[in-house]
Amino acid sequence: QVQLVESGGGLVQAGGSLRLSCAASGRSFSRNAMGWFRQAPGKEREFVAAIHWSGGSTTYSDSVEGRFTISRDNAKNTLYLQMNSLESEDTAVYYCAARGGYYTGISSSADRYDYWGQGTQVTVSS
Repeated sequence: QVQLVESGGGLVQAGGSLRLSCAASGRSFSRNAMGWFRQAPGKEREFVAAIHWSGGSTTYSDSVEGRFTISRDNAKNTLYLQMNSLESEDTAVYYCAARGGYYTGISSSADRYDYWGQGTQVTVSS
């Protein structure tokens, strides 16, 4: 059974940092583009960041550019999101996702992703 399991969420003060992890099991995603999305209460799910299967290319939403860093360790089948200078607007459930096809490009569109985790809550207090 393929699973993506996020961890590392929690409560943090504005200006603080958190590091999210997404551990994959059931198959290797070393040849798949992966990404992070988030959903705040009452809002639609939105793109946060994505990374090429090789790790050589990344893209970010304007709202997190310069504050968040996406990375991956293909040997560990794990995706990361380092979040710095957190703001109250970053409060949301964060989801990791993986594209199903091998060697496909990165995408900011949620419907391009085939595998999803259950999410981890990030709450930033102001």
